[in-house]
Amino acid sequence: MQASIDREGCISCGLCPSICPEVFRMAEDGRAEVYANPSDAVADLVREAVESCPVQVIEAAD
Repeated sequence: MQASIDREGCISCGLCPSICPEVFRMAEDGRAEVYANPSDAVADLVREAVESCPVQVIEAAD
């Protein structure tokens, strides 16, 4: 699985790192970023983050 965030559209709500801190974190500029490739163990959490993002800027593909 690959995950990505359109950081320009990120509103810095912090939801994705709270759902899946193994993949997402808040960068120094205050926006979320992907810092690790998702493992199979957290794939469901990544999908939850995609579905939960209020501005729908997270994408995940197998």
